[in-house]
Amino acid sequence: MARDTKRTRVALITGGNRGLGLETGRQLTRRGWRVVLACRDPDKGREAAAAIGGEARVLDLAKATTATALAAALEADELALDVLVDNAAISLRGFDARVAEKTIAVNLLGTLAVTGALAPRIRDGGAIVMVSSGLGELSALREPARGRVAAAASRAEVERLGYEFVAGVAERRHEAAGWPSSAYAVSKALLNAATRVLARDLGPRLRVNAVCPGWVRTDLGGPRAPRDVGEGAASIVATVLEERATGGFFRDGRAIPW
Repeated sequence: MARDTKRTRVALITGGNRGLGLETGRQLTRRGWRVVLACRDPDKGREAAAAIGGEARVLDLAKATTATALAAALEADELALDVLVDNAAISLRGFDARVAEKTIAVNLLGTLAVTGALAPRIRDGGAIVMVSSGLGELSALREPARGRVAAAASRAEVERLGYEFVAGVAERRHEAAGWPSSAYAVSKALLNAATRVLARDLGPRLRVNAVCPGWVRTDLGGPRAPRDVGEGAASIVATVLEERATGGFFRDGRAIPW
């Protein structure tokens, strides 16, 4: 199906009020896109949207009801999306069962809840872009976790692996199962697995890809990161503009290994 190049394309970006989300929105706005920034704080969202000429909506990955409310609001406004950028994520200090549970709840389960709620609002031929990380590459895992993540064949199976990781941390047996002591890395490895599953389940109507923006100087990445936010966002935008591939993992517009 030929894309209507005269129609203004619409992107919704989660975690859009700062950092990579905001800069991705800015770069897409400059390309003529209509950008919707989805944020927890409505005031910060409106301020960020005004700065780039976009608009703001409320979304909290920790509260599934906000995802369904957002989907309903988009439907009521007859607003269809061309791209959903799943950018919002957390990275907490320390490592224990509480950190593991909260990280998986937001970065994996929350992202999948939002994706499930908003996928019907994406036009045929549109795309979902999962903002992942090189820390989530399969090489970060050991067996048997690595093989189980690589072989995950359904969203339910991916989510179950997340729950098993949290339980393993609580029982101090996660390392024996092949998981690293990094909740953030595990959440991104499982998000990558979910990307592969969703690419199969939602294709050919939608394309689903993951992107690594690199280590970026943001609140999450910290001041020592080698990349500035513009470089990281450009990597995300390149994946947004990718119109052929699905089920891939990209950095700077080039495919990288899972």
